[in-house]
Amino acid sequence: MKAFCQQRTRERAERQALSQLACVGRHTITGLACTAGRQFVDWSGDYRLYSRYRWEVQKVFEPIVGGILEFLRPDTPFVVGMDDTLVHKTGRKIRGVGYGRDPLSPPFHVNLILRQRFLQISGMLAARAVPGPARAIPVRFEHVPPVPRPKRTAPPEEWKLYGRRQRMENLSWHGVRLLQGLREELDQRHGASGRRLIVGVDASYTNKTVLKKRPERTTLIGRIRKDAALFELPRPQDQAPAGRHRQYGLKALTPEELRQNETVPWQEVPAFASGQVHQFRVKTRSLLLWKAAGSQCPLRLVVIAPVGYRLRKRSKLLYRQPAYLICTDPDLPLDQLVQYYLWRWGIEGNHRDEKQIIGVGEAQVRSPQSVDRQPAFAVASYAMLLIAAARAFGTDLDHGSLPLPKWQANLTRQHLSTQELIRQLRSEVWAYGISRLTDHSEPFVTPASAITKCPESQLPAISALLYAGTG
Repeated sequence: MKAFCQQRTRERAERQALSQLACVGRHTITGLACTAGRQFVDWSGDYRLYSRYRWEVQKVFEPIVGGILEFLRPDTPFVVGMDDTLVHKTGRKIRGVGYGRDPLSPPFHVNLILRQRFLQISGMLAARAVPGPARAIPVRFEHVPPVPRPKRTAPPEEWKLYGRRQRMENLSWHGVRLLQGLREELDQRHGASGRRLIVGVDASYTNKTVLKKRPERTTLIGRIRKDAALFELPRPQDQAPAGRHRQYGLKALTPEELRQNETVPWQEVPAFASGQVHQFRVKTRSLLLWKAAGSQCPLRLVVIAPVGYRLRKRSKLLYRQPAYLICTDPDLPLDQLVQYYLWRWGIEGNHRDEKQIIGVGEAQVRSPQSVDRQPAFAVASYAMLLIAAARAFGTDLDHGSLPLPKWQANLTRQHLSTQELIRQLRSEVWAYGISRLTDHSEPFVTPASAITKCPESQLPAISALLYAGTG
């Protein structure tokens, strides 16, 4: 917690971070205070931690980046995934809250929800096995509110400014800014200035803004449309004897045409996905140009054939849709390119755990500064938990010191889940104190006035607390 200057503020932040992880109820500010045993003291300081105290969100994530670099070899690139997520809200007066499309709604019936929009970058901490899994650890989390829409009676100048701000303050521009900040942080760290930054994104970030404005020494791997217009490099014989030189050569095959072209052979590339190593069938072509990336950015096109799967044993073999990828580094080995992009799926698991387990978005705050800071602080606490687990148990261990339930003992897993890590944390924080409680023990906190004692519970307290949320 080096981002906090004062010792008192640092202690309050450490207590809030630990309570954010160990809380068994709703992760509101008062819920975190009850988890820390401070429900009978002044609670206003916990709110001021986010609304008034001076600290930067980016400084909180700096130890996370350093923790990931501890496990990487000097010749290994820093691989990250970038994506945005929505947090459901109910208050319309909160900054950044507005109606948006529900990503879980079916394609034939689009639903609208009140939500806040956040942009996240997660670093990939790979296991020792190659090819193998990688754990996604958040290194950036930022609130990206939409541009306020002017009233219908606003003057034309205000509407023009609104349109200009919409083009300049969208998710792609915020993503480029976060990538530039991450690149600068790597350059300032000793031994990481020459490390390559590889970014995996989905189709919404494979656009002109991100491709042309990406930082130096940064490789982007993203999905592309199957009918994208690609071009060959211009040849000398195609240049006109006078006038302007051609920037693009002959039109190349579209990604879908390349997949259907039988003259281009398929290659098998091993990569880890869905708990095991698969042999992916791919086609590739290098040194292609796309107008969205510009004439000075040669690309590599990769087509991945759909992988068959079964919903259950002896059921019908089903296939997913093929994937079409581009990479701004044509020299990147094909097996690494496919594996780095498959690791990007880990950020989707981050989004699920942050909202369902960590409680991001549950805090009831309205101050504009608190709306930006509190969710980011909760995500930083979650990232510190993942880094601490990697230091304590390694990147390959799939179980901690806490025994697993019988129905989970024989499951094959890649690593400890977030819920298991939280149970492990609760066991280390609470188990000793709970095991020493007797009938004449002092309570956890001293209330301001006498309260009626609750009847003795027959449920084992240690099992109820440490195994809460076991599925």
